[in-house]
Amino acid sequence: MFHGFAHEKIDVDGVGINLRYAGDGLPLLLLHGYPQTHVEWHKVAPVLAERYTVVTPDLRGYGDSDKPHGDLETYCKRTTANDQVEVMTQLGFESFHVVGHDRGSRVGQRIALDHPERVKTFTTLDVVPSQAAFENMDADLSFAWFHWHLMRQPSPLPETLIGNSAKAYLDFLLERWTAVEGAITEEAYAEYLRCFDNPDTIRATCLDYRSVALDLEHDDDDRGRKLDCPVLTLWAGEMAKRPGWQTGKSLDMLGVWQERANDVQGKSMNCGHFIPEERPDEFVAELIAFLSEYETD
Repeated sequence: MFHGFAHEKIDVDGVGINLRYAGDGLPLLLLHGYPQTHVEWHKVAPVLAERYTVVTPDLRGYGDSDKPHGDLETYCKRTTANDQVEVMTQLGFESFHVVGHDRGSRVGQRIALDHPERVKTFTTLDVVPSQAAFENMDADLSFAWFHWHLMRQPSPLPETLIGNSAKAYLDFLLERWTAVEGAITEEAYAEYLRCFDNPDTIRATCLDYRSVALDLEHDDDDRGRKLDCPVLTLWAGEMAKRPGWQTGKSLDMLGVWQERANDVQGKSMNCGHFIPEERPDEFVAELIAFLSEYETD
């Protein structure tokens, strides 16, 4: 995986951010989600690197990035967004395209809010903004988001429960959230398991989810403010194994993003949550078509 990509660990205020990058075109930052790592981009990053400079980091707390102890501020999306802005600065990129999946989408949204001059476009994959989800939480969404409610419980309960059965927990999430059989390769799965079955990862990712309390405060401060950059939203159309995922009974993916950005387009994909692994060719085609509308030096 990632043949020809450079591997680096960049220090951001004492926190090491692990990443791979390749290409020499316009910069494209790809931010992974839970419970994965930058490896989730392994099918699409080499293709995208033929046209863009592709940067695929592990978020703090995930993969081989550092997992500092701390509080909600240590893992809130504002802090994690600042990590990625500094990573791109150290790589020499003042502005860049952002693609975020799952947790990475929440980080990407915060980058676009806090650093609008840095973001050319924002692509969000299978996520509704946290504010919309929590303010419209119903039984269906709550059931689908059981992991949110578990991981937000006080330490050490979720850390203990997940840590006692890390492989079973990871396997359940990957199976339930995937609609295309065989989409997650054995090589990718081995990396996900290696990184996830780690007490420090479990501790850090639980704190990442608890930090939504602070994220929602930041979101409330920005209530009514729309993103200036163009936004593409792609979401999973196959919901058989996870009814209520993201939207519950009352939300729709395109509508919630139109409330939060001035220029939004999007569509559903015939797959589950892991779009870059389940429909890599279609994802690349949709992304390149979107980015091509805004390709300026």
